[in-house]
Amino acid sequence: MIREISKKQVLDRIRFENPWWVNGEIEEDFDSMPRRLYFDLFKPLVYERDIRRAVVLMGPRRVGKTVMLHHLIKDLIDSSIDPKKIIFITIENPIYNNIGLEQLFELAKEASGLEDKSGWFVIFDEIQYCRDWEVHLKTLVDSYRKDKFIVSGSAAAALKFASTESGAGRFTDFLLPPLTFNEYISLKGLDRIIKPLGVIWNDQQTDFYTSTHLDELNKHFIDYINFGGYPEVIFSQKMQANPGRYIRQDIVDKVLLRDLPSLYGISDTRELNSLFTTIAYNSGAEFSLETLSRQSQVPKNTLKKYIEYLEAAYLIKQVRRIDQSGKRFKRDNFFKIYLTNPSLRSALFSPITSDDEMIGNMVETAVFAQWMHRDWFTPWYARWPQGEVDMVGLSDSTLKPIWALEIKWSNRYFEKPSELKSLHKFCTENNLDRPIVTSINKEGIVKYKEKSFQFMPASAYAYTVGKRTLEQKKVK
Repeated sequence: MIREISKKQVLDRIRFENPWWVNGEIEEDFDSMPRRLYFDLFKPLVYERDIRRAVVLMGPRRVGKTVMLHHLIKDLIDSSIDPKKIIFITIENPIYNNIGLEQLFELAKEASGLEDKSGWFVIFDEIQYCRDWEVHLKTLVDSYRKDKFIVSGSAAAALKFASTESGAGRFTDFLLPPLTFNEYISLKGLDRIIKPLGVIWNDQQTDFYTSTHLDELNKHFIDYINFGGYPEVIFSQKMQANPGRYIRQDIVDKVLLRDLPSLYGISDTRELNSLFTTIAYNSGAEFSLETLSRQSQVPKNTLKKYIEYLEAAYLIKQVRRIDQSGKRFKRDNFFKIYLTNPSLRSALFSPITSDDEMIGNMVETAVFAQWMHRDWFTPWYARWPQGEVDMVGLSDSTLKPIWALEIKWSNRYFEKPSELKSLHKFCTENNLDRPIVTSINKEGIVKYKEKSFQFMPASAYAYTVGKRTLEQKKVK
């Protein structure tokens, strides 16, 4: 005889997942982990009562979504919310199979022992395991007007699509990306080695940052490139000793072999894996569909779809090309691809050192990763037959270049700015007076042919972009 899961078992499981109903505290494992800086941006969305919306917390695997949800629970309790009115349910647990969200909500209220009709905070973790979750969540938001619903999920591509299609006006999306270098420094308690550095940039005083101990900052920057995208890994020597086992199996394999194939009906996961491996090894390189097809052995017509899938899963980011005059090409035959998180590469292959032959590409990837947290900004790169500039910002209104950045992991250009011929040519043609050039540990202004090159250590620049991104998100 086939046994069915009893209602009592479901109620017992719900009580097990909500220990604060008994002692008013979250588990020590979660409580002891430092909060991500993104928490201060996420929290107000949950406390927002004037607008009736569910909050959809999405992001790649292992960036700390479940930990952030438990930090939220602690914050709610500290704000005098009755602990028994805070419900947390992990949807992927098999015991909840075929139980709808509304039924789970009713069962959780019964399990708590409270009979209150409203004022509940309901959190569904790993929501993508609920079929048609967006339809059920919209119904909950409309039906239970005085309760707040928060959901999270790792299949970010599908969540974003479903949220946009079905949750218009009912859902607020919040993307939790991999750690910025700024967050890495904060979580490690290293703010003491950071100091502000006023810089005149784009004709105005701008807050840049540097370090009182650049050698120490650079050491942590290399660690960040190798392990720094994931909060758990930066605190675990065991995981750092074998990042391949942890990150590749738990993050890359699950996304490539399970999440994306199930979402998009991909039948040949070997092709997808081959493409991603090729991109990861060559992060920061310029590709064409022809060369990428040849290297990865994936047909061109399939390639475009796979690249879209990998972008939707927040694993990679395409960067488009402009010419030396700042104009876009009519046909995007060439493009660069970066990992959104540099530590994916060390997990797939091996950690790099400060003098590794690939260090230049990975420093560039790490810098781009800081900019990718800005959903309101599109980076470009410039390439023409005789030269290239690594990153260019275009004006939203005129579409003309307004700043240029050359990413180097070397001090030689500080002494020999004449070797930055491409950058000088681009700036001359586009009337840019103060481009930024990164270095290992040299900083300051170097004049060359009426241009002022602003040199900054790459680690300090990455920290600056990450910090200012969070500050600007708070303003927005």
